Amino acid sequence: MEIKVIKTEEDYNSALMRLEEIFDAPVNSPDGDEAELLTVLIEKYEEEHYPIEAPDPIEAIRFRMEQMNMNKKDLAEVIGYKSRVSEILSRKRKLSLNMIRQLHKKLRIPYDSLLNEY
Repeated sequence: MEIKVIKTEEDYNSALMRLEEIFDAPVNSPDGDEAELLTVLIEKYEEEHYPIEAPDPIEAIRFRMEQMNMNKKDLAEVIGYKSRVSEILSRKRKLSLNMIRQLHKKLRIPYDSLLNEY
């Protein structure tokens, strides 16, 4: 087991290939320990070099609506304004603080997604 910090794309690709080889190794075995360490190193490298930005609020709402099989009428029950749902989803109206709170509470959309600029 030769593990080193992932500094380059070549190191990253090598680590991914090695992890693929030992991915199903038993826990608390030498290969299992190596897989766990490689996972941590790969995640750290990916966070630094391939960050995933939070979606804009409207995309987050649309995604959650799709996950929960919601329609615009269902969303109106969450934010309290039937007439505003279309305006919000078409980006003609901004979310109010109260709407953000309700979306977070009832749909479990993270605040950091709802507070992004759009």
